[in-house]
Amino acid sequence: MAVGDRDRALFMISIAAELAELHPQTLRMYERRGLIRPQRSNKRTRLYSMADVERLRRIQELTSELGLNLAGVERVLELEDQLERTQLKVRELEEALVELSLRAEEEAERIHRSYRRELVPAPRMEVVHISRRRRP
Repeated sequence: MAVGDRDRALFMISIAAELAELHPQTLRMYERRGLIRPQRSNKRTRLYSMADVERLRRIQELTSELGLNLAGVERVLELEDQLERTQLKVRELEEALVELSLRAEEEAERIHRSYRRELVPAPRMEVVHISRRRRP
């Protein structure tokens, strides 16, 4: 499934609940708590995406397997979202750093090439060594 397809709202509440192995009333409760935000159709019907279903499964995992209450789940989900945004920002900064490094190398090479054009060979000169005279 493509990334864009994950966010496409396709499932009514009964299907989403079945996919997440939850009761539809549980989905409504999670929505009231702000843990999930399904889209709405023109007729105000809740529509869930595959990303929503995955989030519902994550909530179920946190409550049943880890024993977190909904306040704990809310905090974990906030931190996971923050971590994801931070990781995305780090990737963007790394890409920008690579791009800037390449540009800096190109600019340094351009400058070095310009130095070579500006250098003028000096005429050859004879080196004369002057020895010190000894005093009596």
